[in-house]
Amino acid sequence: MFPTVRIILVLFLAYFNISWAHPGHDHQVEAAERSEYLKHNTRSLSHCTARLKSRGHEAASLKRRQHLAHELRRTRGLDDHPFLKARDLDSVLSQSHRSNDTSINLVTPLQDIFSDNSSCILQPEVTEGPFYVSGELIRRNITNGEEGVPLALDMQIIDVTTCEPVDGVYVDIWHCNATGVYSGIIAAGNGVFSDNNNVNNTAFRGLQKTDDMGVVQFDTIFPGHYAGRTNHIHLLTLVEDATTLLNNNTVSGLTSSHSGQMFFDQSLQAEVETIPPYTANTQDLTTNAEDAILATEARSSDPMMEYVLLGERVTDGILGWISIGINASESRPVSAWGQYAPFDTDTQGVVPVVSRSGATRRGVFAV
Repeated sequence: MFPTVRIILVLFLAYFNISWAHPGHDHQVEAAERSEYLKHNTRSLSHCTARLKSRGHEAASLKRRQHLAHELRRTRGLDDHPFLKARDLDSVLSQSHRSNDTSINLVTPLQDIFSDNSSCILQPEVTEGPFYVSGELIRRNITNGEEGVPLALDMQIIDVTTCEPVDGVYVDIWHCNATGVYSGIIAAGNGVFSDNNNVNNTAFRGLQKTDDMGVVQFDTIFPGHYAGRTNHIHLLTLVEDATTLLNNNTVSGLTSSHSGQMFFDQSLQAEVETIPPYTANTQDLTTNAEDAILATEARSSDPMMEYVLLGERVTDGILGWISIGINASESRPVSAWGQYAPFDTDTQGVVPVVSRSGATRRGVFAV
């Protein structure tokens, strides 16, 4: 097993421009880019509903989610507990895109719970968001043992041009920890700047390859928040023909078809944030209603994860799911802050790279 190193990002910007406040770039700019894209592109998967149902994809998804929920509950010893679920989009979306609440009680049939299907549309034009590190480990469990409310994710990738699942593409996800810090990066505003240990941390980063139903599943924790952003998860899809599987269980290739973010109901966030270690987060809280990027997303689709609580308490775990629409024919270069890769003894593992900020970072690149 090759030893691994992580990227050290050193910012030379004097006192840091406001766009670097935390973390990485100007959120208002990203929201504007997203809004412009949605003006001219498919806004939801609603046009695919009939086809997905007729070809059996909808029924298969329902069965898969039920099975996953029961397996998660069995491993947690929660077999006798009812499923609990509530949606609270009314407090999340702006008034002009308001949705009615949907309440699920303890006797609601499972098919009614697991047939709910939020969807969002990813786009090729926007930035990857803060602190994307390419070439992460291919794995389902991305927690590295770090604490937080358990969150299992079921994500299905659908091609909006064919209304068919997209198989064989890598889905790369990343998010901050319970206290709002991204792993693998040292930068002002991302936790303690002097904490060099974070550079070797790979928590809450990983990839999975979609199966023949376009599905990937991850085990992680509910993400925390940081200043200026509500709780969310980043993801992008990598172009299959431009992505190479490496012997160290990572991939090389910086070409993406789409990128985007997933969000959670405000009521669920509020409950999670009352639980340690989330209570140790001292960063200012940004609600869904205050998040500019979520506001843009909500104008065109429902980017909120559908979910059920696996037990009587949120600490028993959450199962979340969503369908994600992409145009599989799109491609663009990915701008990564760094790359996770095996140590290269020939070059001592250090390759100087200029980041898009103009700052220098040191990285190790796979061969």
